[in-house]
Amino acid sequence: MSWNIDCADCGCAGERILENNIGEYECPDCGLIQAQAIDMGKDYRVFADGKGADSERHGMKSSYLLHDKGLTTDIGKGWKDHAGAPIKGDFRRRLSRLRRQQQRTRIRNSTERNLVQALYELQRLASRMDLSESIREQAAFIYRKAAEAKLVQGRSIEGVVAASIHAACRLNGIHRTLDEIGRHSRIGRKEIGRTYRKVKQHLSLQIKPSTPDGFVPAFCSKLQVDNKIQAEALTILENPMVRRITTGRSPTGIAAAVVYLACMKNPESYRTQRDVAAAAGVTEVTIRNRYNDICDALGIDRNSIGN
Repeated sequence: MSWNIDCADCGCAGERILENNIGEYECPDCGLIQAQAIDMGKDYRVFADGKGADSERHGMKSSYLLHDKGLTTDIGKGWKDHAGAPIKGDFRRRLSRLRRQQQRTRIRNSTERNLVQALYELQRLASRMDLSESIREQAAFIYRKAAEAKLVQGRSIEGVVAASIHAACRLNGIHRTLDEIGRHSRIGRKEIGRTYRKVKQHLSLQIKPSTPDGFVPAFCSKLQVDNKIQAEALTILENPMVRRITTGRSPTGIAAAVVYLACMKNPESYRTQRDVAAAAGVTEVTIRNRYNDICDALGIDRNSIGN
């Protein structure tokens, strides 16, 4: 890296003045030190393997999953100094007080305290649902926006967290029902649904309606049926006559009905209506009604299926 000012002593051109091996801008003609070189870039740390970018870092990335986005630091919990000698006496007591005070001052007010509680609940719920890190980050971002819009006031933190997770899943095409979220949350599905609609409306989230084909793989996985059952169920959904009757009906009920129909067509993978209803989180009556509608639309004789 070169210096951009000519040497004040001998007039050497600035582009010839380079940084030496101890971090100083040194004139090549007279040896005058122009200034101390300061690197304003990122503070990389290279580890033992020294392979370049893969072994370099400059601190953790900013994360919405932490109330301060990971920008603060903690005082270490060890009782040894940098040389490995034990810390004793008055300095140890003072360090203990500093550590305790630092932990107290990380959370400045009740707003941050509620955010810490909400993010803890979000991580717990997302862990139960096996959601990826990117979904958790987006859910945390949605919750922060909802908190800024004062949507948490008058509602439970758990309800807004569950609604944020549901919105993040819907935005990324991940089909998780309200019943499934409600099983892992301490809030019922009705309150989650009401809060989700409020969050969606106030934050103007552009979320597409759920489709039955998105639920079919999850239902087949829970039922532990062959892949051909899933393929046949998706084929049934592609039929224009079936698509016509899905309008205005619950996508989970339609998905459960086509999975049940596919199982009926393959006796070796037969599952009862009760089994499918438990996997889909819908009632047997819903499956039976949607199953009859699909059979009528396709002109299938229900008595001849499976024979």
